[in-house]
Amino acid sequence: MADQSLDARRIARDQESRIAAAAAVGLNAAKPLFQYQTSMLRLVADNFELLARNYERGVEAFTSAVEEQHDQARQAAE
Repeated sequence: MADQSLDARRIARDQESRIAAAAAVGLNAAKPLFQYQTSMLRLVADNFELLARNYERGVEAFTSAVEEQHDQARQAAE
C-alpha cells in the first residue's frame, strides 16, 4: 500500500514537471510574438500622437485664417 502511495506521488510529480516544462516552452515560443505586438502597439500610438498634433496645427491655422478674414472684413466695413 505504501508503495502505491509513493508511486502515485511520483507519477503526479512527473506529470507536474512535464506540464511546467510544456508551459515554459510555450511561453518561450510566444515571447517574440508578444514583443512584436508590443512594438506594433507603440508604433500605432506614436502615429496617433503625430496625427493629433498635425490636426491641432491644422485647426490652429484654419482658426487664424478665419479670424484674419473676419478682421479684414470688419476693417473694410468701417
